[in-house]
Amino acid sequence: MSRQIRMIQPADIPAVRDIYAPYVAETSVSFEYEPPTLEEFTARVERTLKRYPWLVCEENGEIIGYAYAGALGVRKAYQWSVELSIYVRQDRRRQGLGKYLYQTLLELLTAQGYIGAYGAVTQPNPASDRLHRKMGFERVGVWKDAGYKLGAWRDVGWYEKFLLPRTDNPSEPVSWQELPRERVQEICGKGYI
Repeated sequence: MSRQIRMIQPADIPAVRDIYAPYVAETSVSFEYEPPTLEEFTARVERTLKRYPWLVCEENGEIIGYAYAGALGVRKAYQWSVELSIYVRQDRRRQGLGKYLYQTLLELLTAQGYIGAYGAVTQPNPASDRLHRKMGFERVGVWKDAGYKLGAWRDVGWYEKFLLPRTDNPSEPVSWQELPRERVQEICGKGYI
């Protein structure tokens, strides 16, 4: 079995969208009601990659999971904080892939200079709650009845983890594309899997 974590490529987008679609259509994990079209999903990936990493886990040529970061908020003061997302193919859950994807993503974000990482978890979701706790996140709050999906109001639990010390006058984070290519390859190729 050959596995690797790497940055997403255009050819990966249909498989990544196919991983996401059942979470939208069949669960309350995502608050979207309809799976995005391939065109919509491609635009999301392209927007994200301008600044943030979008990783895929590939096994024997198949994409089996992915994780990415995005802005926590649009105001300038949020620039040191990121919101994380992670999805694993339904038949590959509970095999430790989420942990490995998160480890790699968090290391890249740290190298970029981000300070705070945040995860929003629709409740109930014991597997995602466990993953965040294992990765050193602290649950910091709950938005009660924040969304309505599949016939019920859903809470959203919020998790945070500080990647770097909070300092006065922090340097602005850089795009993952501004990191030396060798550094990105080193982080992605650490052999977590």
